[in-house]
Amino acid sequence: MAETKWLDDREMRAWEGFLAASSLVNRRLDQQLKDDSGLSHPQYEILVRLARAPEGELRMTELANGLVNSKSGLTYQVTQMEKAGLVRRRTCPSDVRGIYAVLTETGRARLTEAAPGHVTTVREVLVDVLTPEQLDVLADGLGEVSRRLRTQGA
Repeated sequence: MAETKWLDDREMRAWEGFLAASSLVNRRLDQQLKDDSGLSHPQYEILVRLARAPEGELRMTELANGLVNSKSGLTYQVTQMEKAGLVRRRTCPSDVRGIYAVLTETGRARLTEAAPGHVTTVREVLVDVLTPEQLDVLADGLGEVSRRLRTQGA
């Protein structure tokens, strides 16, 4: 059995900084979205993905993969959003098991309403806090972590 390679001071500082920052940023974004538009952060991200998709629709499996969300978690969020009239579901004509999430006009309007406050908060809590060089390092480093975990099926 291989011996555990413990984190050194630098590695621990990076790990603890990542944990604290990700938790605090997510908490602030969740609160801002809830207060300003009644959306959760996952719901906002669903609306963004659908708005960017051709014809405002994506297969549920593709949406779950893009959001790094479980299918059951996505199903719950889409159900809540469907009740609010923000999205609707439709079946795939060529595959009866395939379900699409479709952005409604109400959903598009809610996204348009929520986006300015959300972007302002993202800038306030992350983007404007860092230098351009720090943003590049953050994007490159976390992008690599994401790519590696996705290829491992995590």
